[in-house]
Amino acid sequence: MISAAHPSRPRAIILDLDRTLLHTDKSLSARAIRALLACRAKGIQIMMATARPYRCTLDYCEKIPFDAMTVTNGAIILCKDQRLDFPMSPQSARAMLELLCAQPGLLISLEMGNEVYSNLPIPDFDSILYDNFPNFPPGEGLYKILVNFEDQEVLSLIEAHLPPDLCYTIAGGHLIQLMSRQAGKWNGIQAMLAFAGLTPAQAIYFGDDQDDIAPLRHCGIGVAVENAIADAKAAADYITKSNDEDGVAVFLESFFQV
Repeated sequence: MISAAHPSRPRAIILDLDRTLLHTDKSLSARAIRALLACRAKGIQIMMATARPYRCTLDYCEKIPFDAMTVTNGAIILCKDQRLDFPMSPQSARAMLELLCAQPGLLISLEMGNEVYSNLPIPDFDSILYDNFPNFPPGEGLYKILVNFEDQEVLSLIEAHLPPDLCYTIAGGHLIQLMSRQAGKWNGIQAMLAFAGLTPAQAIYFGDDQDDIAPLRHCGIGVAVENAIADAKAAADYITKSNDEDGVAVFLESFFQV
């Protein structure tokens, strides 16, 4: 653990949500809230960087007043009264949907506008069933295509046909998230830090998964939780306790003496 005398004392704390700040049951502990509010009282900005869409962050926003948010893997950036959107191009999105729909049995879903559309039911998730892929549902802003996969062939197929204006990341080892190359969590983090007049060197980042590797590596201090994937731990400067042991709060209490 590092002390408050560390020369890279940050001016912003950036947090991944699932499997990092949140417990595995998706709860936000009183200890984590207390530590973050105490840091904010010291003038440190609190920021969120998550793959979740904005609507799935609202319960946590009621408990912590985030100064800026990167949601939907950087496809949407919210900084006070400003919003930046980076949707997928319709042509590239349709090309990928046509490719994926030709593969039998895949669970495919779209983050579009304020809704999620899927070709199959998603347990414990409020998606709208849609049986007309590769056509798009009515709405504005196609931000992500998500594909659950069980074998490497699906990923290899996507890599072989990925349009140059799209990129992908993998969450939890089994969920491919396709989005605009202008999006991405690290791009979103850089944008909201710039909006706040800060550099990555002035930020501390907490994460656990593949799309957390770049911010863990490039922020002033990168902290992985104990339950993080091996590559995230390797990219981090420090490893704290697991998400279910309030690793974020444990680290902040020691570092900021709150």
